Amino acid sequence: MKVHVNQTQLAHSVNMVSRAVSPRSTLPVLANILIKTDEGRLRLSATNLELGITSWIGARIEGEGAITVPSRTFTDLVSNLPNEKVVMTLDRSTQTLNVRCGTSETNIKGIDAEEFPPIPEPDLEQAVPLNVTNFREMVHQVAFAASVEEARPVLTGVLLKLDGDHITMAATDGFRISIREDDIPNPVSHPIEAIIPARALIELSRIVSSASEDTLIMTFPAERGQVIFHMQNLELVSQLIEGSFPDYRAIVPPSFKTHTLLSTSGLLKACKQTEIIAREGTNVARLNLIPEAGEASPGTLELSAQSEQTGSSEILVDASVDGTPLLVAFNVRYLREVLEVIKTDNVWLETNAATTPALIRPQGDDHFKHIIMPMHIN
Repeated sequence: MKVHVNQTQLAHSVNMVSRAVSPRSTLPVLANILIKTDEGRLRLSATNLELGITSWIGARIEGEGAITVPSRTFTDLVSNLPNEKVVMTLDRSTQTLNVRCGTSETNIKGIDAEEFPPIPEPDLEQAVPLNVTNFREMVHQVAFAASVEEARPVLTGVLLKLDGDHITMAATDGFRISIREDDIPNPVSHPIEAIIPARALIELSRIVSSASEDTLIMTFPAERGQVIFHMQNLELVSQLIEGSFPDYRAIVPPSFKTHTLLSTSGLLKACKQTEIIAREGTNVARLNLIPEAGEASPGTLELSAQSEQTGSSEILVDASVDGTPLLVAFNVRYLREVLEVIKTDNVWLETNAATTPALIRPQGDDHFKHIIMPMHIN
């Protein structure tokens, strides 16, 4: 194998796929990146057996071949090469990759590519095309609410449902639920439901952000328990999570007694300030919702926090409050995180009681809903 490739493109591709490398594995090859010629392009792949990322870049191929090399060594080397042509030559007899660029020459000991786990190929005839921009926004608004605790694996995933021309994504950690719905370009022939690891979707969102294509292809290989996201020059494969996702729709209250309209940026700023105090304790923030009492007394939200270690904080936020007065407490970090993914100028906070779930949703946008559970007030 002998290939000529641009250093900038190679560095970008290596950094992308290295995010799937297994940091701790009993299989040495899983700490490596697969480098392989592939129909006139250079293919780079990495996997930890749960997540796999592949990237293709243009190259001048003088000889076919493949090898795997240690990810950390290769990534550090490529990122520190000058912005010139990189020439990589494989010595099959010693499984050594020679890397030349400018005045530097490095030899890296590798592992035979035959030991690298096979990565499934997508069946593009059974694929579902997705709009890249819309899908990235869906992931952005949902994946953050998934659990990071492995005690209940199903909660570390995002439920994805396809029905006709409709797509729904939902995630929960048991204390909050993010739900995002949208339309897809082409209706599916039959309903599809899968739980995809949140980490895989976050990685996907990151790597497609620099792609120039508008369409992302999603396919589910038959009987493999996997999902593949494919674009012309990149691909991500993820294992699906087995299990039953909670019936989140049963938790959404059918109606609310108090409706509060707030400035998204204003409430976000207040939450960030409150969190400075609340984070030293249990992240509890109290929200005192005071309805309007005529023109002389407009509605108000009093946001407060108290910590024995750091002190106390109280902020008044302009609001339009319609309904029953209420004192309720939430995890202020959860409030901040959902406000950070809402794009509209104003946001609705809808509540019933201090012990029941509340709903946060963008004003004028029915595609996104966020349920947040209250915290106990002493």
